[in-house]
Amino acid sequence: MSTGRSFSLSERASVDACVAMVERGDPDRWLATMAAPPLARAGLFVLQAFNLEVARAPWVTREPLLARMRLQFWRDVVEGAGTEAPAAHEVAGPLAALIVEKAMPREVLLGMIDAREADIERAPFADEAALWAYLEASAGGLMVASVRMLGGGSGTVARDLGAAQGLANYLMAVPGLEAAGRLPLPDGRTEAVAALARAGLERLAQARRGRREVSRAARPALLAAWRAEAILQQAVRAPERVAAGALGQSEFVRRGSLLWRVLTGL
Repeated sequence: MSTGRSFSLSERASVDACVAMVERGDPDRWLATMAAPPLARAGLFVLQAFNLEVARAPWVTREPLLARMRLQFWRDVVEGAGTEAPAAHEVAGPLAALIVEKAMPREVLLGMIDAREADIERAPFADEAALWAYLEASAGGLMVASVRMLGGGSGTVARDLGAAQGLANYLMAVPGLEAAGRLPLPDGRTEAVAALARAGLERLAQARRGRREVSRAARPALLAAWRAEAILQQAVRAPERVAAGALGQSEFVRRGSLLWRVLTGL
């Protein structure tokens, strides 16, 4: 299936590398993006590949200095786009081109990078507000950038939706984070986990109420959050499933729910 193109890039192979990276590393976003109109896909895949790169940076090494060097590499790419030749990297080139050609909000991309400093420090979030700040800057920032790239609209709607999606993904990742020695939740008691998931559903509902503030051209970016409601509802009903790693859907339900969102909207 074609990934489409809505902006010029020097090497098509670089975009294809981004697509392959997202397919391997973020299959939910890959599937949602393949359901978007063809001309929307290339830019979305570039942003998602960038997100994967910065998300991985704190985890590919146990040495904090090396992890920070990786994040600084991406800061240099974002800040130097349009004024410096991009580094020889399969994501850096397409990202720099996208930033210039779509006038991307660099402060949002830099915020996505800065959020990953928390993963390097590997300290528990001080409270729920700190966790939400992390989700708003990371997954929320990706959604804001994606909406902006496709035509724009309410950054508040995009950030709320992205943060809710980020929470759903984060709750699914809790067992893995704990296995890596992290204390991922400010309060791991089941009642606190359920309350956190309910807060995510409230943000999701708020974003849906404001969806018309997002331009029609940019709405395909919102498809990436198609699983958030189902995952958060599971966490509300049975919060013990979070620690057990039992959140999720069958493949049939997963794909069917995406089709439903495509047909009916957010």
